[in-house]
Amino acid sequence: MDIVEFSPAKEQLTWTFGGAAPVRRVQPGSLLRLWTEDAFSGSLRSTTDLASVSLNMPFVNPQTGPFYVEGAEPGDTLALHFVELTPARSWGASATIPFFGGLTSTDKTATLQDPLPERTWIYEVDTANQTVGFQAQGSDFELALPINTMLGTVGVAPAAFEVRSSLVPDYFGGNMDTPEMKAGTTCYLRVNVEGALFSVGDGHYRQGEGESCGTAVEGAMNVVMLVELIKTPGPAWPRLETDDHLAVVGSSRPLEDAWRTGQVDMVAWLGELYGLDKLDAYQLLSQVSEVPLANVVDANYSVVTKVPKRLLPKTDAYGGIHAQLRGIKP
Repeated sequence: MDIVEFSPAKEQLTWTFGGAAPVRRVQPGSLLRLWTEDAFSGSLRSTTDLASVSLNMPFVNPQTGPFYVEGAEPGDTLALHFVELTPARSWGASATIPFFGGLTSTDKTATLQDPLPERTWIYEVDTANQTVGFQAQGSDFELALPINTMLGTVGVAPAAFEVRSSLVPDYFGGNMDTPEMKAGTTCYLRVNVEGALFSVGDGHYRQGEGESCGTAVEGAMNVVMLVELIKTPGPAWPRLETDDHLAVVGSSRPLEDAWRTGQVDMVAWLGELYGLDKLDAYQLLSQVSEVPLANVVDANYSVVTKVPKRLLPKTDAYGGIHAQLRGIKP
């Protein structure tokens, strides 16, 4: 097994999907040990640091990558399996940002109200107890919350020479912000350009479903992952597999269209796995699906359609690659 270690210097961070030269070429079957910067580029370090002053748009949500996968051709399936996601700092940050978030005036939902006030929260990481500490600023309330690491952003270069901001989720992946992108998950993405050119980033030490204020407990992350290439037609939308669920992440606006996108691709996936026609797959999905919100704040919204494996006959999605990757002990 090839082992690739890469920790980007500041000038090596990437801010888009597409339009960036690869930082490394990797073989299918490789193990990657990576470091990712937080979504604020490390600029929010205390409660006195405010987003409007400290953030330098558009240099937010930096990505580690892109990585060129040898042999990857448009139409293939790229499988990314996340082995370990561990905090790379002793603190994480969250913030309310003017005109950004699910419960404030935004540039897309205009109102006569002023935006919510800015505030920054710093969460101390307790490694021994595997918690992050919430401290209220308007009172003496404190709460230790379990660490639940994930990657907010995983994606490949889009098709047709498109260059998309790393803030956007879409068919190529991107800033989906789903807690399902955790250690033990395999993410399936359709390859759109030669080499796939995938990137990862936007580490979250924990996040609630929907990411209400638009920011999680953002933190730098140590990432251990496996890369595989499958020479079968890639999915229309990002698909996820864990030991317990099959899932599709749909992204769009309005929110119901993000939901529809994931539902339609899950209907297709159930049809592929079990030989069901469209209406039978639609009916089955209607009775077994789980639909957590991923985010309702980005340029597109993301909704996850999940199906519990325990309710379905055993099957081997993509040739059983998830179980194979789960069995590899780096």
